Amino acid sequence: MLMIMFYVAITAEAMTAALSAGRRNMDWFGVCIIACVTALGGGTARDLFLDHYPLYWVKTPYVLLLVCGAALLTIAIARVVDRLRWPFLLLDALGLVVFTIVGCNVAIETGAHPIIVIVAGMVTGIVGGILRDVLCNDIPLVFHGELYATVSIVTGVIYYLGLTLGLPTDLMVLVALGVGFPLRVLSIMFKWEMPKFVFDKDMGE
Repeated sequence: MLMIMFYVAITAEAMTAALSAGRRNMDWFGVCIIACVTALGGGTARDLFLDHYPLYWVKTPYVLLLVCGAALLTIAIARVVDRLRWPFLLLDALGLVVFTIVGCNVAIETGAHPIIVIVAGMVTGIVGGILRDVLCNDIPLVFHGELYATVSIVTGVIYYLGLTLGLPTDLMVLVALGVGFPLRVLSIMFKWEMPKFVFDKDMGE
């Protein structure tokens, strides 16, 4: 079930990324690159710093076809995708939690330190979106104060602690989803944010 949700999340991430590329008048190649970076960038960054090879999309190259296919489909139905804002926000929230769990699992398999397990989950969940925003010349969403990275960290901590207590993996996947997904959705609905650091050197003058 986790892998099914993983592929659904990758597809949704690719489609929303393609829409972002289209808003910046990128050509079809650019659309596919932005989609790949968004959907697969977090896992790639995780595998690189964990020295975990081959990279996921190198080991399973058909995922590139899935991502690029979703991006090209978005070009054809862009107006429909643009109207489905809330469904894609929900899929993005689901993707954040699923990517975090998958990232934690990979780190656990490599025997990483508990702190690195949590970091690996967070990197898997948020780096793709950061790379998308940077390439699209936007300030990354995760730096705006939204509860995005925080949700990933909370999800990873709950999931990993449950595993260390000897609880079944399937149960902890459900628990992590049951906490992380609603937390992200509620943060969107009620605009919960992290405290911001605002510094203006002229304020004290």
